[in-house]
Amino acid sequence: MLGATDTIFAVASGAGRAAVTLLRLSGPASGPLLDRLCRPRPTPRKASLRALRGADGEVLDRALVLWLPGPGSYTGEDSAELHVHGGRAVLDGVTEALVAAGARPAEAGEFSRRAFLNGKLDLLAAEAVADLVAAETQAQRRQALRQLGGALGAVYRGWTERLTRLLAQQEALIDFPDEDLPPETEATMLREMAAIRHEIGAHLDDGRRGERLREGLVIAVTGAPNVGKSTLINALAGRDVAIVSPHAGTTRDVLEARTVIAGVPVTLLDTAGLRETDDPVEAEGVRRARVRAAAADIVLALHDGGGPALSDASSGAPCLVVATKADLGVAADDADLSVSAVTGLGMGALTARLARDVRRLADDAGPPALTRARHRAGLAEAARELDRAAAAGLPELRGEALRAALRGIGRVSGRVGTEDVLDAVFSQFCIGK
Repeated sequence: MLGATDTIFAVASGAGRAAVTLLRLSGPASGPLLDRLCRPRPTPRKASLRALRGADGEVLDRALVLWLPGPGSYTGEDSAELHVHGGRAVLDGVTEALVAAGARPAEAGEFSRRAFLNGKLDLLAAEAVADLVAAETQAQRRQALRQLGGALGAVYRGWTERLTRLLAQQEALIDFPDEDLPPETEATMLREMAAIRHEIGAHLDDGRRGERLREGLVIAVTGAPNVGKSTLINALAGRDVAIVSPHAGTTRDVLEARTVIAGVPVTLLDTAGLRETDDPVEAEGVRRARVRAAAADIVLALHDGGGPALSDASSGAPCLVVATKADLGVAADDADLSVSAVTGLGMGALTARLARDVRRLADDAGPPALTRARHRAGLAEAARELDRAAAAGLPELRGEALRAALRGIGRVSGRVGTEDVLDAVFSQFCIGK
């Protein structure tokens, strides 16, 4: 991360040829840069049509220009936007002029990082910006907007304020042991600590619904060879993603197909048929199938009446037993559902059942949910420290544990953090955001 005293620029619109390309600038030299490119500088926050000129005075383009002086900008710094024509030559010419005037290309996530460092966003909101840009479905969009709007940060700020009050009371008990403090003060503190610990525990015990919605669910389709796994995958995905063959053992590796179910992105896994085999290639495919099924969020265990459904869903994921080839009159006494992916028989019931299970696992209608493993780690640390505080025999040890709990929550919101944590977060952003 280079110094924030630099003035940076980046393309903030999509890559490739377009009618208009947006260039963003931020940093202390944004105003002087505009003076050089398109004198006179536009009125603040008013789009103005300007001729952009290079160092030799040549007109590079006629563009809409916005001058956004800080702190009333996204980054909190002096900023500007150049809406130029999207031709490659125009973009190259304007870029060269900006570099010649002293600006440099931005790093990934540098605009949002500056917004965080200048107090315009907390770390949770900054992450929500990245999630909003990457959202594939409406459910992901809603979750990102809730986090960007501060719903998750408000929960953590509430715990931080309550823990801070507890720590102040604990410090008073340490510093003024001979004062006539109310005898119920310590008991009240312990009750409040237990209440916060319970709330954090309930927040952690959310079935990873926020992370599942953000990352997408995985549905593994398992079963014996030639039971109809590839045909079902193609039907669920709505396109041909897997080779369908009457010969057993056609699928030897795990194939993935991306789709959306109930507003949640889902990866469908077409796995190798589960059976004992002396073929080393097929055996490796069976091993991979078992590993991926064990880590899946939902398992579809297929059979066609020739034997029981085979599944290795050892992770405790919901397992739906599906009898295939229903159009051939296959018995389905031990199955949850009976379908024919060829004729569509029973497919409506299967997709409705999957939609129900997906919504349950990635429900975005409940309280604000954790969306990243980083959040979970910080809150788990806070919960451990609150347990340590409750068990502490000395006031000084309890105070230290409360401070550690505050640090754990602070790392989630970015109030307490290290440069390495910030690098890890903002390196995942796209250039220009």
